[in-house]
Amino acid sequence: MLTIKKYAAIDIGSNAVRLLISNIIEQKDQPAKFKKSSLVRVPIRLGADVFLNGGISEENTKRMLDTMTAFNLLMKSHKVIAYKACATSAMREADNGKELVELISKKAQIDIDIIDGEEEAAIIAATDLQSYIKEDKTYLYVDVGGGSTEFSVIHLGETVASKSFKIGTVRLLNDIVKKETWIELETWIKANTRGYDKMDLIGSGGNINKIFKVSGKALGKPLTYFYLISYYNKLQQYSYEERITELELNQDRADVIIPATRIYLSAMKWSGAKDIYVPKIGLSDGIIKSVYYNTVSSVNL
Repeated sequence: MLTIKKYAAIDIGSNAVRLLISNIIEQKDQPAKFKKSSLVRVPIRLGADVFLNGGISEENTKRMLDTMTAFNLLMKSHKVIAYKACATSAMREADNGKELVELISKKAQIDIDIIDGEEEAAIIAATDLQSYIKEDKTYLYVDVGGGSTEFSVIHLGETVASKSFKIGTVRLLNDIVKKETWIELETWIKANTRGYDKMDLIGSGGNINKIFKVSGKALGKPLTYFYLISYYNKLQQYSYEERITELELNQDRADVIIPATRIYLSAMKWSGAKDIYVPKIGLSDGIIKSVYYNTVSSVNL
């Protein structure tokens, strides 16, 4: 007997807002299979409001309301049976974040949970990350967002250290990351990766996914530190406009991809990692899993 159910995840980040709809395929005596059905991404960039001005602007409040209304309609059209919406760094720090959550709940009928960095890391851990990890190896997992970056050290298949830092692409673009925060991150990475014979990186986030796609590498094969630093130097040789026209990057990717690459390169340098694996997973995938397995509360449609 085969059944297919649809679940959805809404990820409200500092750079973009995403709706992921997945088919969950259930067969008797077999583990459920998760297959992406639809992904919609809207580059609202809430972080540019919040990190500079403390709150979400009137314009972006309206855009968020329109986007959430559209997401609700899309979920109904797809016959989604349950969803969860999570907001991260920007909404967490916004003076009017809770008011916007209430407005969206009332006007767009979408209920949003504002989660902290630790919960974000836990939800991501619910993804298929384990299937990419070899249990005899040690990894530094790096999930780069617009407002923050989550780091986890995984040794012999177990997470032994985890921390969220307020170093994100939108913050870096606006030059509001303090030197002390970089020093704190460097100290943490070195302290938690010291003593291991060999360390590899696992990278997640839209920017590293894009770099991996451009590289032409086969899924499962790593990018080298040399490749990443070469691409980083190449990006800097182009203007913002040229990155859009000649490198064919989306306008909301063409600026944040440079600070994102800087974060990955810094993590590789401080951990001594020579390779970075890119499994193409993220918060949205984790939300879908957590909704399905009821590890976090979800909302039925």
